[in-house]
Amino acid sequence: MRKTTIEDWLTDLASELPAPGGGAAAGMSAAMAAALVSMVCNLTIGKPRFDEHEAVMREALAEAERLRLEALQLAEDDAEAFSGVVAAYKLPKSSDEEKAARTAAIQAGLVEAAAVPLAVARVSAEVIKLSGRILEGSNPNVLSDVAVAASAAKSALESAALNVDINVVAIKDAAERERLASTLNEALQAKVQAEAIMQIVAKRIRA
Repeated sequence: MRKTTIEDWLTDLASELPAPGGGAAAGMSAAMAAALVSMVCNLTIGKPRFDEHEAVMREALAEAERLRLEALQLAEDDAEAFSGVVAAYKLPKSSDEEKAARTAAIQAGLVEAAAVPLAVARVSAEVIKLSGRILEGSNPNVLSDVAVAASAAKSALESAALNVDINVVAIKDAAERERLASTLNEALQAKVQAEAIMQIVAKRIRA
């Protein structure tokens, strides 16, 4: 994905190929949201009128860059995790031993396939929080981009949650299902902050 053009990646996304799919799209949305946070920081840092926010912006920039790279990696990982589940379902099941091995492989694959979008959800929540952190000190000329970052991260979070859920329902281990669901619910709390950021920015733009 790092060497693929946007046009080629979108063509693959639109094709009959099973991957990239919704999970990869969620990861890319999170990466774009983090990139927007970086852009706002870069257009604020170094300008005298925002000196009092310089330290916060520099810290946020470093964090946004880390999150962008992590989200991009997760978008790539999603296709691999999905392929693992598909491969597990194709394992032979002629004997009881083969059936048991196949079931175990499927369950392990489902846990891994849920773990990737769960990580995307976590990253998305962190981007939302970072958007809130830079809101007050951002260059007003790019204030709308703070809201777009929060909005894109919220979309990524919701999309990732759907991809977690579709794998979790097929996981037989109740404790594992509960762990995944609990972690996801924690990340989903950031949606409230994303909506608040968008509302604040909308009011300032219209004022």
